[in-house]
Amino acid sequence: MNDSLTEDFLSYLQHVRRCSVLTVEAYRNDLRLFTDYLQSSGESDLMKINSKDVRHGMMHLLNGGMQVRSINRKVATLRSFYRYLYQEGKISINPCKLIDSMKTAKKLPISLDENEMDDMLSPDNFPDTYEGKRDRAILQLFYLTGMRRAELIGLTIGQVDLSVGQLLVNGKRNKQRIIPITKTLRSVIDTYMQVRNEKFGQGTRDEAFFLTEKGKPLYPVLVYRIVHQHIEEVSTISKKSPHVLRHTFATVLLNNGADLMAIKELLGHSSLAATQVYAGNDFEHLIKIYKQAHPRAEN
Repeated sequence: MNDSLTEDFLSYLQHVRRCSVLTVEAYRNDLRLFTDYLQSSGESDLMKINSKDVRHGMMHLLNGGMQVRSINRKVATLRSFYRYLYQEGKISINPCKLIDSMKTAKKLPISLDENEMDDMLSPDNFPDTYEGKRDRAILQLFYLTGMRRAELIGLTIGQVDLSVGQLLVNGKRNKQRIIPITKTLRSVIDTYMQVRNEKFGQGTRDEAFFLTEKGKPLYPVLVYRIVHQHIEEVSTISKKSPHVLRHTFATVLLNNGADLMAIKELLGHSSLAATQVYAGNDFEHLIKIYKQAHPRAEN
């Protein structure tokens, strides 16, 4: 390895690119790691490698148990190093020019199963108070409509139409969509509306549908706390946010045969690609069932 060129590169990062000391040290460690691999494979000079050496190095790290994200970061270091050498005229061919980052596995959305949701939404879990009836309506809305937190907070009285059983929701970029509501959800919402009217009087169409105990519109932290508390009572999943209930809505629909395009419209996604991630959830579910039920699934 040409130590002087490496030090020139690290100096360039620190003094020209204005990278922090920790960043420069991370680059140094990445280059040292790749040099160690080259030495173990019979090469010792970063100046003499080609794209094949880089790819073999990536596979060596992967087979050694390193995560794809970490490998990609180290490849990014090599790209920067060889781009610098090429620009300085030290090499005529950049061995990383045609090297693509490794694809990372998409994380499937975290969701609750239907039994957990049944436990959470049981009437016994909510006190017979204004807040109890409000919180149950909030959770039911998230689970049975897939609404976003901001959409629920922004919901007005005029956007809730129980006579025809639908909600008019203002989504991202002011895009409106209509969401049908079930008979069960209508009943829960109607109960909440009654206690709301008793406590705060008949509101106007433009007033916030959900209110705090003091009659003010809901705010994001309060909604998060409500959802987090009730998820924590029924599940040990790592995330306990309102978005988990949106994921649960979509996953339950898909697992019960709903069309992806229909789910896309209900969620208010701008493209089908955003909805297709739930197909991964469904596929994982099918694999699990297959392994449990098929007599030769493990053969």
